[in-house]
Amino acid sequence: MAAVTLFTIGFTRKSAETFFGLLGGAGVRRVVDVRLNNASQLAGFAKRDDLRFFLKTISGMDYVHMPELAPTEEMLDRYRKKGLDWGTYEKRFVELISGRRIENLLSKERAHLACLLCSEPTPDRCHRRLIAEYLKGKWKDVEIVHLT
Repeated sequence: MAAVTLFTIGFTRKSAETFFGLLGGAGVRRVVDVRLNNASQLAGFAKRDDLRFFLKTISGMDYVHMPELAPTEEMLDRYRKKGLDWGTYEKRFVELISGRRIENLLSKERAHLACLLCSEPTPDRCHRRLIAEYLKGKWKDVEIVHLT
């Protein structure tokens, strides 16, 4: 068994019932919000203050926002506006988090049974997957579980 089990989830295209059911069913203890902007009206039940309340009340989970695990505004804008293809975005994002030394910002203890949260419905083209894979590369003993 890995020393760290790290989950990832996206809230888009999920009902609140599905979202909270996936988190609770997996045994998540803490949600680590890796979005740059976490208070958007488009986020529905996943807006920062509402999410913190729902996680604690419904599931007894902690919530922490870590924008230092998010891409820069410029990087995000260039990718969304098609200025960057996925391969280039992925390379630049990994360089960014490597330079930020995120393995020192999120300890293994805090990461264990935590779930990285972003908006993308699947992990294949989402920075939460890149974060999880980067941490696994640094710490080695990490099991990544994508909640979809």
